[in-house]
Amino acid sequence: MTRPTIVGSLGVLLLLGAAGPGVTAAQNPAATAAMPLFEVDATWPRLPNNWVMGDPSSIAVDRHDNVWVLHRPRTVPAEKKDHAAPPVLEFDRNGKFLRAWGGPSDEWEWPDTEHGIYVDYKDNVWIGGNNPNVQIRVSQRSDDMLLKFTSTGKLVKQIGRRDQSQGNKDTTNLHQPADVQVIQKTNEAVIADGYGNRRIIVLDADTGAFKRLWGAFANEPLDPAPAGRGTPAPPRDFEGPGPQQWGIVHAVRVANDGLVYVADRGNSRVQVFTLDGKYQTQVFVNRKDKNAATACGLALSSDPQQKYLYVSDFGNGHVWILDRKSLIVLGHFGEQGPEPGNFRNAHHMATDSKGNLYTAEVNPGSRVQKFIFKGVKQ
Repeated sequence: MTRPTIVGSLGVLLLLGAAGPGVTAAQNPAATAAMPLFEVDATWPRLPNNWVMGDPSSIAVDRHDNVWVLHRPRTVPAEKKDHAAPPVLEFDRNGKFLRAWGGPSDEWEWPDTEHGIYVDYKDNVWIGGNNPNVQIRVSQRSDDMLLKFTSTGKLVKQIGRRDQSQGNKDTTNLHQPADVQVIQKTNEAVIADGYGNRRIIVLDADTGAFKRLWGAFANEPLDPAPAGRGTPAPPRDFEGPGPQQWGIVHAVRVANDGLVYVADRGNSRVQVFTLDGKYQTQVFVNRKDKNAATACGLALSSDPQQKYLYVSDFGNGHVWILDRKSLIVLGHFGEQGPEPGNFRNAHHMATDSKGNLYTAEVNPGSRVQKFIFKGVKQ
């Protein structure tokens, strides 16, 4: 696997190596396959006012190519709390700060643990949370809602209520939603719901009215049985099609051709559906590596055909590059490490219209990075 190579003062040129032996889907990529090249911009972004970010959990790009970061101010160290930035930050593509807002209010139920951010075609900003969870537990309250704001931070709508979820059959409340994308053609919000539930749920993006839902392999999503004290985790599944239910439905991306890509974090796979929920296929990414959380965040390349699917490997410090249509794994960039161009817990990702890739890393990475698209290597 090729490690990043320093190139002058510009940053890191990231060359994609051949897929490693842990990749268990669509093997035997052609050695001459065209793959994107990226260069990390170690100066991006620039925060004003001596602000500091907590753990950045998510990142999104709007139709103006401005970049939105959602971070967790509660994770800022105590000695820096006075300089904690507001949870929602907007930058231009070059890293210039534009605005900030967000946080608890009497007008809405702000998530106790910020998780996902998305900006739709009307410039509405969608925010979700995943409290409580094993890694971060701010309180015992459950983030069972999705918030929709204007770009200036005015509440448009809250979908669902805190602590109200009745499980996977509940079409009124969410249950710690991880990610969302709004489809302009149908004006539908496709939600990865997520940490508490195990489903994709589709709602009208304006009214929040329920449209449809589905689980892994288009099965009915089932509520997991409550674990008793000392209940061992089920063994990892290294062969076959994998579990019939999702683990953590962690990310969703809908391509221009209507195919829906769902990251099943913990089961090392991405499943593909039509927009009406019909199962198409799946791909395992780095399935047999030491950490199972290999399919965490998703992004699509910005060319008209969206030729490439990017998958962040949370547990192993990589971003994997797949041919989107064939799901052939072409290679990866990044390794475990704090250096620019490497990753520690790469979480969510996004691309802009120029093909640049943006990543958000939660603890211990606790940073956002920009990777400048440098063309395709033939």
